[in-house]
Order: sequence, then structure tokens, then C-alpha cells
Amino acid sequence: MATLYVILLTLHNINRWLVLLTGVWTLFRGFSGLRSGRAFVAADRRPVVAFVGTVSLQLVLGLLLFGLLGAQNIQVFAGARPSFQWEHLGLGVLAAVFATLASTLSKRATPNPAKFRTMTLWTVLSLVVALAGIPWWRPLLRFFNL
Repeated sequence: MATLYVILLTLHNINRWLVLLTGVWTLFRGFSGLRSGRAFVAADRRPVVAFVGTVSLQLVLGLLLFGLLGAQNIQVFAGARPSFQWEHLGLGVLAAVFATLASTLSKRATPNPAKFRTMTLWTVLSLVVALAGIPWWRPLLRFFNL
């Protein structure tokens, strides 16, 4: 069980950076599309799809960690206030919902500026929520406890 915990925690930690990178990529495409007034093309859709994928993976890894630790009655964030584990979980779910809305609503929007605006707005909200839920006092990069 300890090995599984270390693997999941490492993957969760590494994927956090992928979430942030794909979020910034999505914002870059969204803001540049809003500023230029160009048409929304497949290349503009790719970053938001990648963002939703990484956020969803992050949520699944987090839920697996939460379930694994909960089954062993281990405190999730040692040294943190007791409510942080629930805040972390809730903010992670909310970030995933907002990221999904960024993709779904931007796909359904009809004029091109609305697609960019919707994608950008929901991505900003998702990233703000995700950044608020990151335990910044923990190691920024973790490679299998090395």
C-alpha cells in the first residue's frame, strides 16, 4: 500500500504542473483570439480539451489518493488545519466542473468571440480555484520520494 501511495502522490504532483501549463496555454489561445478577432479553429479547441483532460486526471488521482488514505485512517495533510483536506477535495471537484464548462460551453457558443470569451472565463475560474486548493507548503516537485 505504501508503494501505491507514493506512486499516486507523485503522479498527482507531476500532473499538477500539466494542469497549470495547459491552463496557461488555454488562456493564451483565448486571450489572443479575443484580441485578434479571428475565427475559432481546431487549434483553439486543442488547449481547452487538453486542459479538461489534465484536470480530470488530476481529480481521479486525487480521489484515488483520498480513498486510499481514508481506508487506512491516515490524515491526508499532516500539519495542516483539519478542514484543508475537505477544502482541497471540494476545490478540486469545482475546478474540474469549471474546466468542463470551459470546454462544453465554448463548443456550443455560436459567434467566434463568444467561444473565446467563454473558454477564457471558465478557464480563469478553474485555474483560480485550482491555485487556491494547492498545498503550496508541500514539495513543488516530488519524484517517488527521491
